[in-house]
Amino acid sequence: MKKIFFTLAFVMACIFGASAQKYALIDMDYILRNVPSYEMANEQLNQVSQRWEKEVSNLSKEAETMYKNYQSEMVFLTDDQKKKRESEITAKEKEATDLRYKYFGPEGELYKKRQSLIKPIQEDVYNAVKAVAEEKGYVTIFDRASSQSIVYAKPSIDVSNEVLAKLGYSK
Repeated sequence: MKKIFFTLAFVMACIFGASAQKYALIDMDYILRNVPSYEMANEQLNQVSQRWEKEVSNLSKEAETMYKNYQSEMVFLTDDQKKKRESEITAKEKEATDLRYKYFGPEGELYKKRQSLIKPIQEDVYNAVKAVAEEKGYVTIFDRASSQSIVYAKPSIDVSNEVLAKLGYSK
């Protein structure tokens, strides 16, 4: 009997405790689309990325051209000339690979550039979300854009516009 009473009391306490907590949603994609500095940073990253990709592509094409020329002239070359040409082609291919890694690798220039441009904006958004949560008494704010488990939520609990207002971009 005591076990049933304590179990029932525990379940009731959990239910009442859970109902007192307030939750909200934001749509991070919507927020970031409405922050002009984020759009400018993305455009800048795209331009830099395209420029670097073109540079790497040119090196790769140069190596490919060297290889085609080598194949067409191979019958006329001595063994020493063949080895020299092969090492030049290999060096050019390695240069292109190294450059690609330098620009686009896990710790590459694009990653560093993205960190320097995007991270301050993300920190501002985080601080605005935190401020809205503290002002309105929300225990948790979920990002509906990145959460695949949220199938439906009442639009009234979406505080994206309040976050934009905190950032100074009223909608």
